[in-house]
Amino acid sequence: MPDKATTRLTQRDIARLAKVSQTTVSLVLNNRSDATARIPAETRDRVLKVIRETGYQADPLARRMTQQRNQILGVFTYESVFPSASADFYHPFLAGIEDRAERLGWDLLLFTSAPVTEGRRRIFHENNRLRIADGCLLLGRQIPTEELARLITEEYPFVSVGRRDDAGGAPVPYVGADYTSATHTVVQRAQELGHRRIAFVGLGVGAESSADRLRGFRTAAGPRAPHVPTTDRAPGDVLDELLDRRITTAFVEERADAIALYAAAAERGVDVPGELSVIALGDSTRPVASDLDFSGFHVPRRAMGLRAVELLEAILSGANPEQQVLLPCELTDGITLTPPKGA
Repeated sequence: MPDKATTRLTQRDIARLAKVSQTTVSLVLNNRSDATARIPAETRDRVLKVIRETGYQADPLARRMTQQRNQILGVFTYESVFPSASADFYHPFLAGIEDRAERLGWDLLLFTSAPVTEGRRRIFHENNRLRIADGCLLLGRQIPTEELARLITEEYPFVSVGRRDDAGGAPVPYVGADYTSATHTVVQRAQELGHRRIAFVGLGVGAESSADRLRGFRTAAGPRAPHVPTTDRAPGDVLDELLDRRITTAFVEERADAIALYAAAAERGVDVPGELSVIALGDSTRPVASDLDFSGFHVPRRAMGLRAVELLEAILSGANPEQQVLLPCELTDGITLTPPKGA
């Protein structure tokens, strides 16, 4: 293969290495929806494999000259949001996306044909219609790394709503919430009130948002502060562990779990926040009826949706914007945090 460190590869080089025509390479690179259907899957995969192995980069000026804009913005969600039990959580994101898209003169296209495979939705499937849209916004707590990597390899414009780790070494464009700083701040607030026996309650792993919260907790509380998991555990069991450890403040990753913990404490006669302060680190991803004003923070969901559209528009326009953006969370005083007894 040509030495990519000293030689700028052309589409002709890619065609020769993949043993296809230059026209085929061009069609694969531009992923023309009216033409790629006629390219066998194995041929398309062979061309993409050569592109990955050689590090080929299409000339951005040439791409912009041939690009045609439909003014259609795609939205793909890895969790079903319309209708679904998580609709309340995703509504502010979609409201922000709609607001900015309307101002920019874009139409929205919600991709709903993706099949569920092994319990998960996939953006790439036999009949995907990504190329109908000029670009796409991705929503979901966990997005498969291989799909992010493929979007980047195929140079399809997209922005993730939510922070994502690099996909195979390539940076992922995103607009996320700064969970780390917000969690660090609320832990410090509790410490200033005199709380020393504190614990993180929740997953803390898996999705970037979970890991970011635990990271913020650790930077303020230290590595020895307890992490109390919630997976497959009843709220009463979680409460028992907190009381056994003599915890005075629980920093709960999922607001719905904070509501359930509060209810379990009330049933046992445990005073919140007198005996146990409960901090909610964000908003409920599953709807739970409660008007309780938790101390903690809210996720800037509407602002994230709005900003994600602006970032995608900048990318499509050929600008060179900062492609990884974190927005501050909204801190709330609430009524579930007070100084510990005897402080």
